Amino acid sequence: MRTALITGVTGQDGSYLAELLLAKGYEVHGLIRRASTFNTHRLDPIYRDPHETGVHFFMHYGDLSDSGSLVNLIRDLKPEEVYHLGAQTHVKVSFEIPEYTVDATGLGTVRMLEAIRASGVQTRFYQAGSSEMFGIAPPPQNEDTAFHPRSPYGVGKVAAHWITVNYREAYSLFAVNGILFNHESPRRGETFVTRKITRAVARIKAGIQDKLYLGNLDSKRDWGYAPEYVEAMWRMLQHEEPRDLVIATGEQHSVREFCERAFQHADLDWQAHVEIDPRYFRPAEIHNLCGDASRAGAELGWEAKVRFEELVRIMVDADIELLDDELSGRLVRQDREL
Repeated sequence: MRTALITGVTGQDGSYLAELLLAKGYEVHGLIRRASTFNTHRLDPIYRDPHETGVHFFMHYGDLSDSGSLVNLIRDLKPEEVYHLGAQTHVKVSFEIPEYTVDATGLGTVRMLEAIRASGVQTRFYQAGSSEMFGIAPPPQNEDTAFHPRSPYGVGKVAAHWITVNYREAYSLFAVNGILFNHESPRRGETFVTRKITRAVARIKAGIQDKLYLGNLDSKRDWGYAPEYVEAMWRMLQHEEPRDLVIATGEQHSVREFCERAFQHADLDWQAHVEIDPRYFRPAEIHNLCGDASRAGAELGWEAKVRFEELVRIMVDADIELLDDELSGRLVRQDREL
């Protein structure tokens, strides 16, 4: 049984990756920050007593700012694979807390790599890169495209990318960067634009919300399906040689198009409900991101299967169902109180 460690395990990608690795027979360990509230809802299908379920999944409290605990964890677990997904991942928020963003995203990766080196554990390391590193570089962007980040988040990810390359070259670590373009799912955080849209569609259709406020509708992104993208992460660590690879669909669509398709799927007129709020514009915008994943196709045999239209339908249907469940539960509670 192989052992894997995932930072950022409670996020969208971390939860899907944990499920994937468990299905492949791994013992999976996740790093989680101590908080006063539970943030493990994405892990509900697997976050149970392993002695009762037979699922080899374990959580460990820690923080990417605590180097000592990272060294001890790596030394104790001796994971064959480390998937480093932990970071401050919201681009707009990164402008408001730039120092913390760059520390968690950039220096957090330094600490993880140094923990591996200092512990002497032989492992394979995956660093979660981002299309935000390309910034205003013209599309299509591939592994040879120069980085030009336009946010503190993007800058932190560029730092993480190059320190991963440096540790690979300096210490012969099997360390790779997955340069993933936008990837979405029903588990996407509610403050990200795609989930913000599909959640609003469900609430508007149910009659409990009327307006959706957004920023730049003309920004174009390459949107894929998160469960497929974590499969690419795993394949990158199974490759014979460490390679930094772009993972993308090769298609770009605007935020406006996402709105149109999402509202249309629910038989709603998006223009009657969507309004522009200047507060959601970024100080420095990125207008066009579209990835060329041909190298990942050739080396990993990976390609995106879920395309834009299907992705939108999956997310809208999931949020409508989720809201129905929430409202039903609320009604049941009210009936019991009466």
